Amino acid sequence: MASTWTCQARCLKEMIDANNETQAHMYLEQLLLFPVDIQDKIIEDISHLSHCNSDAVADILGNYSIMDLR
Repeated sequence: MASTWTCQARCLKEMIDANNETQAHMYLEQLLLFPVDIQDKIIEDISHLSHCNSDAVADILGNYSIMDLR
């Protein structure tokens, strides 16, 4: 699952590393179609990673993109 999000994760990580939260929000909203409240959660989770790399970011994106089928 993480490999699906690797490219998107790399781009998002670069935006967050550059402290460009506005661009990160726009990226998540336009490309990945995440609602604003989920964008905030994703950015928050990424900012708390002890080792922020593309795979870790991809895992977070994957967690938020999976629909609950209950």
